[in-house]
Amino acid sequence: MNTKDVLYELRTKNGLSQEELAEKIFVTRQAVSRWENGETVPNTETLKLLSKIFNVSINTLLGSPRKLICQCCGMPMDDSIIGKNKDGTLNEDYCQWCYADGTYTYDNMDDLIDVCVKHMVNESFSEEQARSYLKQNLPTLDYWKKHGELSDSGEFEELKKQLTKEINALNIKGMPKLEKLNALVGKFVNLEYPLPSGANVKFLDDGTTYLGNQLESELDNGRCFGVLANADFILICTYGAEGADPEIILYKKR
Repeated sequence: MNTKDVLYELRTKNGLSQEELAEKIFVTRQAVSRWENGETVPNTETLKLLSKIFNVSINTLLGSPRKLICQCCGMPMDDSIIGKNKDGTLNEDYCQWCYADGTYTYDNMDDLIDVCVKHMVNESFSEEQARSYLKQNLPTLDYWKKHGELSDSGEFEELKKQLTKEINALNIKGMPKLEKLNALVGKFVNLEYPLPSGANVKFLDDGTTYLGNQLESELDNGRCFGVLANADFILICTYGAEGADPEIILYKKR
């Protein structure tokens, strides 16, 4: 699709007239009309505003001329998994697992490899091959080439260590010792928990990246413990296969 078609589709999909969209991005209705007729293209600052309003990347607005690759883990990206800056704008260089709200979630390449390998192994790609591939390719990505410059001096790693310590100190019966917290995107772990009233409620934000892990229960082979946390809270739950029958064990504000 061309930019003119993308803009028309996004505007109509969101129920906006040309005049209403123009007001939101501080241009004239005629400017919007010229974009949709293919006569002109929005400038860089206007593209940033359009990206924020429609929650799509500038790459999408321009008709997807580039194949977006996370510059930390190497995963191909579409708009649904792009990481966000602190101001809520999309950062087209990183996925939500590697970059969340302006924070890089991986400071150690080996930790990232341990996480990625589990999702890469299949019948035709062994764990050894996956590790070899990642060790060869990750250093070529921008984040790892500029790691010293982009690093937060270990602040985020310290948060993960502190959270891990606090979670283990809870001494949840049947839950193994937590060794590590990984980045988890809300929409993939946002389970519906039953309340005493009979209602089912989700407590997380689908678009937010949390820290967490899954641990097999030491008391019930059919269930796992789910650990989720950030700087504000700790949540411990259990569930069956594929997240079935979830139950909150503990919710604690920090």
